[in-house]
Amino acid sequence: MALSDKLQEIFSRLRGKGRLSEADVAAALREVRLALLEADVSYKVAKDFVAAVQQRAVGEEVLKSLTPGQQVVKIVDEELTALMGTEQSKLAVSSKPPTVVMMVGLQGSGKTTSSAKIGLYLKGQGKRPLLAAADIYRPAAIEQLQVLGQQAEIPVFAPGPQLNPVEIARQAVDHALQHGNDYLIIDTAGRLHINEELMAELKAMRIAVNPAEILLVVDAMLGQDAVKVAASFHEQLTISGIVLTKLDGDTRGGAALSVKAVTGCPIKFTGTGEKLAALEPFYPDRMASRILGMGDVLTLIEKAQQNFDAQKMAEMEAKLRQSRFTLDDFLAQVAEMRKMGDMKEMLALVPGLGKQIKNVQLDEKQLTVAESIIQSMTKAERETPAILNGSRKRRVALGSGRQVQEINRLLKQFEQMQKMMKQLNAMQSGKGGKMGKLGRGMSFPF
Repeated sequence: MALSDKLQEIFSRLRGKGRLSEADVAAALREVRLALLEADVSYKVAKDFVAAVQQRAVGEEVLKSLTPGQQVVKIVDEELTALMGTEQSKLAVSSKPPTVVMMVGLQGSGKTTSSAKIGLYLKGQGKRPLLAAADIYRPAAIEQLQVLGQQAEIPVFAPGPQLNPVEIARQAVDHALQHGNDYLIIDTAGRLHINEELMAELKAMRIAVNPAEILLVVDAMLGQDAVKVAASFHEQLTISGIVLTKLDGDTRGGAALSVKAVTGCPIKFTGTGEKLAALEPFYPDRMASRILGMGDVLTLIEKAQQNFDAQKMAEMEAKLRQSRFTLDDFLAQVAEMRKMGDMKEMLALVPGLGKQIKNVQLDEKQLTVAESIIQSMTKAERETPAILNGSRKRRVALGSGRQVQEINRLLKQFEQMQKMMKQLNAMQSGKGGKMGKLGRGMSFPF
């Protein structure tokens, strides 16, 4: 079970109690510490975190409040946020361009892909980034960066393996100056382990190009080993920030909770998938909310604003408010959601929906099946699925090349999504707060 699921289970039991004693809090926090350790959070970090929460949670103000369970969860949320850095740490901006960013890390950590992802992120911010291929040792590393650069439509400086990495970095700075690039992202070589040769080369490059940022890319799945790698790199290079890859909420995802406390270096970005767009700036408060199952509405709004067609969303919002949500609308809205990435991940950002969508199938294959079935229906059937009796379903099955069971499954799924849609609309209708902002900014295809 993932850390998020375990913590939600613990605090759900705590909220269920009308009154709390110090013993109740202590027992819950023992479970929290065990969950953190199982998620590969370092022992000292887990111990200090639980002690800080306990000190605040056993006070009279909490235990005698009307909602003591919720007060404890609020404290845990605040302490988790503080543990991961309190505020977002943004990329540096040099007073004189280009802003040079060195990407460092062990081989296989995802440096090359992360370099391209950050380049795409900066491009989306209106910047003109340049990627530099300074890994001349790993087979096909230069070609990989060139392919990624082409996909992201970002220029790549790659003179080839005839130059040493330090000289490539120097020339990349000159190239960026000549071509008006305001950011230069240098993809450096890695090794399977930290060694003197690797560090000597990176130190020489740092001296040569004086980077504004040295970002360490680490695989979050390494758990405590990721923190040890970060500490070692920081000691020798004085890194300015960390990019955590493969941060998918797995039980070994405790690196996000340990790395800032152990190294003092902020997490600046997280990689959440293989696609180039699967990179997010790291917000400690939003990550804390996700871990505690409280959703992440702000990230959802940002993703929606980047990907959704505003006119289509306005039309759909009107339909939602008038309860005219049809199977055609279902397909259209899900297609919009697909632009944002994995649909279940997106829906999990909505407060209260995380657990409800676990058993709802929203993968690409299911969507293709749904499309073929819906297109085999009449206009009346799409608008009013309730009229689909046995004979109509058999006709649709024959026309779409599917089974009647698949049609029943789709209709059941559509019904489930309508229920979730109504719940979200109820939350959207509230005034103020994050959900109020959400309601004004977008609607969702459930």
